[in-house]
Amino acid sequence: MEIEKLKHVVKELPEEEAKSLLFHILLRVNLLKEKGYSEAEFVKDVKKIYRTVFDLTARSESKQEGTFKMVHILFGDSPAGGLKVALKNLGVDQEERVISFWDMFSVGPIWHLHEEIGKNARMKWMNHCFSAADYYDYTERFQKTIHEIHSLPEDQMITIWVAENAHEQTGLRYVLHLLNDRNHDVVVFNTTKLYRELFHNSKIEYTVLHTGEISPEKLEMIYKQGHVSPLTQHEREDLEQEWLELSLQREHLRIWRNGRIVSVPEDYYDQYIIHMAKELHRKQNTNTFMKSARLIGHVLGHLDQYVGDGFLEYRVRKLIENGVFEMEGSLEAMRFYSVRLKKS
Repeated sequence: MEIEKLKHVVKELPEEEAKSLLFHILLRVNLLKEKGYSEAEFVKDVKKIYRTVFDLTARSESKQEGTFKMVHILFGDSPAGGLKVALKNLGVDQEERVISFWDMFSVGPIWHLHEEIGKNARMKWMNHCFSAADYYDYTERFQKTIHEIHSLPEDQMITIWVAENAHEQTGLRYVLHLLNDRNHDVVVFNTTKLYRELFHNSKIEYTVLHTGEISPEKLEMIYKQGHVSPLTQHEREDLEQEWLELSLQREHLRIWRNGRIVSVPEDYYDQYIIHMAKELHRKQNTNTFMKSARLIGHVLGHLDQYVGDGFLEYRVRKLIENGVFEMEGSLEAMRFYSVRLKKS
């Protein structure tokens, strides 16, 4: 019975998904030779891929049985979780679906990301820069989200939630390109703008950097009161064209400046990280080691951009590699090591 079900699953799997899953199996075979990746880990990951194949097919078949009144697309677990709570409070969680990317679109290569060659290049970069566990989780979740978007019925209403940052704005343009041959009505909720309009407080100056900062209660109010018209065909074409231009660039970092996505060198934040480290050394009146998590948190707390702690930790490790920082502990994870500026 299981064999027959497996035959059906393979038959129904889209060619692009099949190629991607095969790539990840072969990649893990290669890791057995190159990285001391154990056979036990290999078996565990292949089992996860096996479950993913069944999950992708089950989702596709369930969508053929009926549609939701609305599908919401967000960029990150935090905003997606907040919106799910908001939809439940509104009593529409069974009628409206939430799809989210776990990815951080402001960092890493996006060159030809809408093609298999670009996806593979991005996944290789993730594997190089972040931990193996995060990398495997990333690849599976990324492919699953792409499949969910491709499986949406042709006339499905879609709402995309984005704040004014390079991460969500890049994601918006990517998703619109994925939908460029589909007849969906697409509404874009600019959460930075809507939050400012609905919750303006003259006594407190506060700008939403990313949708994940907004509480479920306020997301609920934005959804009820933020009346936004669907994108016009011209607006969609402009955003899709912006994606095509972005996808030709080779930089691994993007920032949001003057209402535009700007590509910058990967070491763009390095001097700021060094500046923040000097500031912390001055506060403690010594050049002793500080927890890397403390330094990264300090940097995040002062940035006017949204990049996430993973990329900043990657740059701290690069600064260690380049002899700017000294370290003690293990680089296995940021909580396991401390750093200090190298004495001149």
